[in-house]
Amino acid sequence: MNESRLEQLYGFLKDDPNDPFLLYAIATEYRQADPEKAREYYEKLLAEHESYVGTYYHAAKLYEETGQNDMAEQTYKKGMQISRREGNMHAFSELQQAYNKMMGLDYEDD
Repeated sequence: MNESRLEQLYGFLKDDPNDPFLLYAIATEYRQADPEKAREYYEKLLAEHESYVGTYYHAAKLYEETGQNDMAEQTYKKGMQISRREGNMHAFSELQQAYNKMMGLDYEDD
């Protein structure tokens, strides 16, 4: 976790508390060092910025990594729905592949 980058992001967030990218960037900074804190920011994004499709993959992966498979499944599904609605088929495809892999539906050789 880069403390100076985190301080800078918090400074930007203070100026623009509704910027979804800043919330996403903060969650990403916390991802490895403090997964619980990252989860808080991802959940804030999911609640307040539903159309910010980048959140769904990373939030679902975090749920998956922490054994919250039901939450991961719901988040992948919601992300697929939102990304399709937003016309973001790249995000849809990534979410679908991750979902299929989690559900054991990934038939490709690794």
